[in-house]
Amino acid sequence: MASLKDMRTQIGSVKATQKITKAMQMVAAAKLKRAQDSAENARPYAKRMAAVIANLARGITGDSAPQMLVGNGSTTHQLVVVATADRGLAGGFNSNIVRAAREFIAQQTAAGNKVRLITIGRKGRDQLKRQFGDKIVESFDLSGTKVLTIDVVAPIADLIAREFSEGRADVVTLFYSRFQSVIAQVPSAKRLIPADVDLSAVEDTHGAVYEYEPSEEELLETLLPRNLSVQLLASLLENNAGFYASQMSAMDNATRNAGEMINAMTLKYNRKRQAQITTELIEIIAGAEAL
Repeated sequence: MASLKDMRTQIGSVKATQKITKAMQMVAAAKLKRAQDSAENARPYAKRMAAVIANLARGITGDSAPQMLVGNGSTTHQLVVVATADRGLAGGFNSNIVRAAREFIAQQTAAGNKVRLITIGRKGRDQLKRQFGDKIVESFDLSGTKVLTIDVVAPIADLIAREFSEGRADVVTLFYSRFQSVIAQVPSAKRLIPADVDLSAVEDTHGAVYEYEPSEEELLETLLPRNLSVQLLASLLENNAGFYASQMSAMDNATRNAGEMINAMTLKYNRKRQAQITTELIEIIAGAEAL
């Protein structure tokens, strides 16, 4: 049985941990607002880019369509991009993304397709390399990046485009966590190649006919690689906001759990101390009566 000194040490240790989790919660809350604003500000730009591509794609028929738009006709080689955080202590944030990616990989493998991986973030890399280490093409660590910009994601987009153009990937799918609210982050899959064109985003021209110079095909050849970077950036910003929201919630729960543990341990400590004092008093009284 633990002595009173050991119990005091345990209570002090839990109190120190509680201070750390409280500080981490406050830091995550402070960073969440900025990350949430960045994610929400990127959405209209990504949506507008998708609308432009949808408008251009509507006017293309036949074999003239760029391959990044329509694909190469095969789904045999699947390239899976898994975007997680570089740090943990955020509940199930990273694990939920990796779990969704694992399920997709299992489905593609069962269908006889070959799967290769690109990981963004240390946590995703560490979890996936144990099972799929031989399938990882490249891992990107963004832990030293203070601000996510197009320039930051450009090397990732270039690698994805190169894998597709050189025939090592037929379909590219991105797994990330979509920021829905402070308490809800949704693991999501987004097809990057062939471009996921949303025809509902096509604007109503009210009968007007547009002629493009240069042609739609030439414009798409330029816009599609750019769209790849835009979609990657928007997804990583969503991930960033989701991570801080999840970390804030996890640290809040940890702080409250530590408080409950401290109360329970303090109660146990006081009861044992009172019992010890009572035992000592009984021994003193018994000794006095014996005299």
